Amino acid sequence: MLATLVFSTLAAGVLAPVVVRRGLAPWLALLPAGLFVAFLSWWPEVTGGQVVLQQQAWIPSLGVALSLRLDGLSLLFALLITGIGTFIYLYAASYLRGAADLPRFFAFLTLFMGAMLGAVLADDLIALLVFWELTSLTSFLLIGYEPEKPQARRAAQQGLLITMAGGLSLLAGAILLGLAAGSMRITDIVAQGPALIAHPLAPAIIVLVAIGAFAKSAQAPLHAWLANAMAAPTPVSAFLHSATMVKLGVYLLARLNPALGEHALWSALLMPVGLLTMFMGTVLALRASDLKRVLAYSTVVSLGTLVTLIGLPHPMAATAVVTFLLAHALYKACLFMVAGIVDHAAGTRDATRLGGLARAMPLTAVVAVLAGLSMAGLPPFVGFIGKELIYEAALGGSWWAVAVALLANACMVVVAGVVALRCFFGPAQPVPGAPHDPGMALWFGPLVLALLGLLFGLVPQWPAALLGPAASAMAGRAVVPALSLWHGFTPMLALSALTLALGGLALVWWPALRRGLAGRGAIDRWGTDAGYDRLIVGLQRVAAWQTQRIQTGSLRRYLGTVFAFTAACLLLTLWLRGGVAVAWPRRDQIGPEVALPLLMVLAAAAVLRARSFMSGIVTAGMVGFLVALTFLFHGAPDLAFTQFSVEALAIVILLAIVGRMPFHEVDPRRAAERRRDALAAGAFGVAASLVLLAVVATPFDARLSDYFRAVSVTEAHGRNLVNVIIVDFRALDTLGEIAVLALAALAAAAVIASVRARQADDKEAA
Repeated sequence: MLATLVFSTLAAGVLAPVVVRRGLAPWLALLPAGLFVAFLSWWPEVTGGQVVLQQQAWIPSLGVALSLRLDGLSLLFALLITGIGTFIYLYAASYLRGAADLPRFFAFLTLFMGAMLGAVLADDLIALLVFWELTSLTSFLLIGYEPEKPQARRAAQQGLLITMAGGLSLLAGAILLGLAAGSMRITDIVAQGPALIAHPLAPAIIVLVAIGAFAKSAQAPLHAWLANAMAAPTPVSAFLHSATMVKLGVYLLARLNPALGEHALWSALLMPVGLLTMFMGTVLALRASDLKRVLAYSTVVSLGTLVTLIGLPHPMAATAVVTFLLAHALYKACLFMVAGIVDHAAGTRDATRLGGLARAMPLTAVVAVLAGLSMAGLPPFVGFIGKELIYEAALGGSWWAVAVALLANACMVVVAGVVALRCFFGPAQPVPGAPHDPGMALWFGPLVLALLGLLFGLVPQWPAALLGPAASAMAGRAVVPALSLWHGFTPMLALSALTLALGGLALVWWPALRRGLAGRGAIDRWGTDAGYDRLIVGLQRVAAWQTQRIQTGSLRRYLGTVFAFTAACLLLTLWLRGGVAVAWPRRDQIGPEVALPLLMVLAAAAVLRARSFMSGIVTAGMVGFLVALTFLFHGAPDLAFTQFSVEALAIVILLAIVGRMPFHEVDPRRAAERRRDALAAGAFGVAASLVLLAVVATPFDARLSDYFRAVSVTEAHGRNLVNVIIVDFRALDTLGEIAVLALAALAAAAVIASVRARQADDKEAA
C-alpha cells in the first residue's frame, strides 16, 4: 500500500501535464488531498504505537529491498507534505495561471512530492538515497522553472551542486553504516545503537552522514543555496521551506538519532553547526528587505534550531523538535504564500516600500497577523508552545546555547513583525500595483494553515497524539509530550518575555538596524555565497589548466597515459596484496612453453625499434602469430586458427590503410619520446603478465565450466563449448561485438570514400 502511494504519485507526475493542458490544473489538488486522507487512515495504528512495515524485493542479489516504514515521524512528515501540498497545488494553479510552462511546472512539482514521500517512508538506505537524489534533481528543475532568468539558472545550479555533493557524502556514510550494521535496513540499524557507537567506523559515519544532512538542510556554511532558491516561483518557495526538501536533512538526523545520538561526536558536531547556522541566519535575515529573502533566512535560523535540538542530549529535545517542526511548517508556508499575494497585488516585495496594505487587503492582513503571531511565539498559538520547549531543552545545555536561542527567537519576532505588521499597518506607501485581496484559491490555503496554528495552540492534545510517536521514533524510547500553553512562572516564560522585549525593540529600530547590517560589505565579499562563486571560478580555471595539460590532441599521448596509469594501478595493487608467486619451469620442462614467450619478447622489442609504420605493423603481426602458436601448443586449435586469421587480416588491412594515409615513412619521435613510450608499454606488459600469473595461481572455480558442459547439448543443442558459449550463452555480447565491428567498417568506408571524393575534387580543380 505504501509503495503504491509513492509510485502512483511519481506516475501522476508524468500525467499531470495532460490534466493541466485541459484547463484542469486546480483539480490536481485532489492528488495530495487524496494522499493526505490515505495517510490519515493510519492515524489510529500509528498513534497507538504501532509501526507499519512493508517490503518488496528490489535487487535480491545484492540484498536490497524496497522497504517502507510508517511510524510517528514518517507519518508526521507525510501529512505535512500532502496536507500543505494540497494548498500549494490550489495556490499555484491560480498564482501561475496563464503561464506557458504550467504543465511542466506541475509535472516537476508532483515528481518532487513523490520523491519526498519516498524519502521519508524509506526503511532501506539504498531506497532512501535514490529518493534523496531525486528530490535534489526535481528541486533543481523547480528552482530553475524560468531558465531564461540568469538568477534562476544560478540558483538552480547552486542548489543542485551543493545538495548533490552532500548526497555523495551521504552515499559514502550509508555504505559504511550498512557495513558496520550488517544491514541496509534503517530498522535494523536503529536497533543496533550501542553496537554501532562502539564500532571503529562510527566517527566516519557520523561525519559523512552529517555533511549530507547539512547540505540538504542548509546548515552553515552550506546555507547559501536556500536563500537564493527564492528565485523559484512563490509556490515552490512555500513548499520547499515549510514541509519538504529543507526538512529532509533534519528528518535524516532525527531518524538516525537513536542509533548514533549517544556518540560524543554526534552532539559535538551537530550543536556547534546548528548554533552557527542560527547566528548567521539571524544576521542575514535582519539585513534583508525582500519579503521572500527575509523569510528564507528565517528558515535557515529554524533549521539551525532543529539541528541544535537534535544534538542536545536533553529529554525534552525530541518533543521540542517535532513540535517546532509542526509549528514552523504551518506558519512558514502561510507567510510565503502571503508574500506572493503581496507581490502580485502591490507589485513589489520590498518591505521598505510597503505599508498600510490592510486597508486594501484586510483578509490577507488577518491571515498574515495570525501566522505572524505564531512565528513570533505568542500565546495562544502553537508557535508559543514550540518556543517554550526550545528554551526548556536549551536550558539543559550550555549558556551559549540559551544565548543563541534567545537571539534567534528575537529574530523570529522581528521577521514576523516585518512581514505581518510593517507591510499591512502604519502609513500607506505608494506601490507600483493596485493592492487588493486575491481570489479564494490564493487565500484559502494560507487561512487554513494560520487557523491550524491557532487551533493546535488552543487544543495541543490533538497534535500531541501524533507528536508523541514522532518524538519516540526520534528519541528511541517512549515519549509522552505534555503540551500546554501554561506551565506556571518558569524560566522558559521569563525567556519568552525577554524574547518578545528584544524582538519588539529590534522591530522598532529595524530600518536603522537593517541599513547598518546591509552596509557591511564584508558580509557580501566574504560570505558563503561569494565563496561559492570563487570556488566555481577556481574549478573552471583548474579545468582549463587541466585540459591544456591533458587534452593535447595527441592520440599517442592519450594511449600512453592510459596504459601507464593502468599499469601503475595494477602493479600497486599486486604489491599491496603481497605480490605474485611465480612457479619457474624446471630444466626438463624447457620447450615451447619457454621458447615462445622469449620469441614474443624479442618480437615486442622489434616493434619498439621499428622505424616506420610498415615495419611496426609487420613486427606487431609477428607477436600475434606467436600468441596463436601458444594457443596451438596448449590444445586450443580453434582459437589458434582464429588468431591466425585475425592477425593476417589485420596486417593486410592496416598496410592497405597506411599506404593510403599521409603517415610519415620514418617514425618522427625523438629518442626521449621513444624511451618514454617503451617504458609505458613495458610496464603495461609486465603488469598484464603478473595479473595473468595471479589469476592462474588462483584456485580454479569449475562451477561455470561444469554448467556449460552439462547444458550445452540439452539447452543449446551443441557440442562445441566455445561455439555454444559465443552464439548462445553470450549471444547478446557477440551481437554487440559484431555491431561494433560493423560500425567500424562503415566508418572506415565513409572515411575512404570522403578521401577519394576530396582527391577527385582536387583533380578537377587542378
